[in-house]
Amino acid sequence: MKENLLEQLRFCSNLPSLPSVVLKIIDLAGKADTSLTQINHYISHDPALTAKIIKTANSPLYKSRYPVSNISQATNILGTYGVITIALSFSLADSLVKQSRAKLGAIHSNNFWRRSITAALASRALGKRLGMHKQLDDLFLAGLLQDIGILAFHALLPEKYFPVFSSTDNHHALLAAEYEIFGIGHDVLGAALLDYWKFPSYAPDACRHSHATPEKPNAGIRECVAVSGYVTDYFLSQDKEKKIDEVTRVAETYLGLDAHALIEVLEVMQTELQHVEDLFEISILSSVHLSNIITEARELLTTHAIMKVRELEDKVQHDGLTGARNRAYFDGAFRNEFQLSSQQGLPISLAMIDIDNYKTFNDTYGHIAGDGVLVTVARTITDQIRQTDMLCRYGGDEFALILPGTSLAASRNILARVRESIEQITHKPDEANTVRITASIGLAVNMDKEKSFDSFSEMLEAADRALYAAKHAGRNRVVEWNPMLASPLKT
Repeated sequence: MKENLLEQLRFCSNLPSLPSVVLKIIDLAGKADTSLTQINHYISHDPALTAKIIKTANSPLYKSRYPVSNISQATNILGTYGVITIALSFSLADSLVKQSRAKLGAIHSNNFWRRSITAALASRALGKRLGMHKQLDDLFLAGLLQDIGILAFHALLPEKYFPVFSSTDNHHALLAAEYEIFGIGHDVLGAALLDYWKFPSYAPDACRHSHATPEKPNAGIRECVAVSGYVTDYFLSQDKEKKIDEVTRVAETYLGLDAHALIEVLEVMQTELQHVEDLFEISILSSVHLSNIITEARELLTTHAIMKVRELEDKVQHDGLTGARNRAYFDGAFRNEFQLSSQQGLPISLAMIDIDNYKTFNDTYGHIAGDGVLVTVARTITDQIRQTDMLCRYGGDEFALILPGTSLAASRNILARVRESIEQITHKPDEANTVRITASIGLAVNMDKEKSFDSFSEMLEAADRALYAAKHAGRNRVVEWNPMLASPLKT
């Protein structure tokens, strides 16, 4: 069907038609020797177009120092190529809006052009942020036409296409449905139509790549146009929180713009939207709604940035295998909790937990089975402790459990549950064997009625000695630190 549709573009009488002034402007745009006199002559034949170009030259979009009152002055302000591009934008929009209402219906047509003009503004704003000042008008025109293939589909396959168009809720889903059903999308079909109309090459190229992901960030027309579609979806979407991550990801991937740069782009759009609405005589968003969008974008981007920092911290602080906190986290957290305990006279407990006979199990059944045991034990301990307690993988098969604000009596209850829960674990390393898992636990408590340790390292050593005493006493038990355990550690 793809080749048939492309072939039909040449002969379809139902396609949107171009006004004679547009055809002449396209012709002039393709000639290197086009003069200001020629441009002014043809544009002046269309009073409405002439008035819009003069209005454009006087608008804040171009910041003219002097008032412009005729087409010659406008051409001097906007430049030869700028006038050609702007004239194309206005003439096409005016002509195609009227034609699309007949094909799409008033509601779909208005939504289509609201999106197209917003995308054009977004494309221009992205280019301005990237310093592409000589290409701003090209960016606007290319952004405006990136979805022209939708009108071509409606013209070529009105009965088959409308159900597809009306049943999808976003452009990416629409494009996927087009390729699945017709073998071609509005990106390629639109580019073919612009080629057929003999538009400057950047316009069909941008249309063709409007949904393509670049290999690396690049400040070009096609990348700005592609990102403009995502920015527009954010602007017009009801679910802003869902879209903001997508916009920031695409802006960085396609153009190398971070969240701060994206906010600047949205602010440029906020400044220029009303002027574009006036020029195209279309209402897109109220000023209050637009201001709320910018405010919400700042809040969402700030919130998401904080979340990403926390996620990164989480990755740095957690053990990749078991999900428990890692040794680096333990060292800092235990030091801080011990100091807080000593300063405020609050109890703190520390338990060192070691899986019994783990090395033998690991050597017998392999590291994969051994890793499975570590994960299961970590989850089992987590299920038995409170949110304020901190489980850390201390090293190898040894875990450290910090229990802030926990007395000796409370610690006994918690660790009894932990030991019994681990004892219930049965692990099947292979089809023929089932192994019961147990653990030995050493406990040290500080500031339970009175001070027991002068430093966190002294308390850590005490819990470690209690752990070794538990293993030497037959394993699968909890041993509490007492001064009688102060003899040298046995390895």
